[in-house]
Amino acid sequence: MCDDNIIGRFAGTFIIASLALGYWVHPAWFLFTAFVGVNLLQSSFTGFCPLERMLGWGGLAGCTPARRQRDQSTAGR
Repeated sequence: MCDDNIIGRFAGTFIIASLALGYWVHPAWFLFTAFVGVNLLQSSFTGFCPLERMLGWGGLAGCTPARRQRDQSTAGR
């Protein structure tokens, strides 16, 4: 599980970078902007965020894998 601020920072960075690349490099980079937007929209409905899972697997930015978090919550029972 990650802090929502971390996900927002990554999403904002990806959007700004893809807009800059779309403007200065090639317009096809705008598709990446659309992908990030669609991913944010679907995660707001489903609660599933692929970036959060990847960060958890890598143990980056203070994120913990969903399995470890699930194991910790059941250990206290």
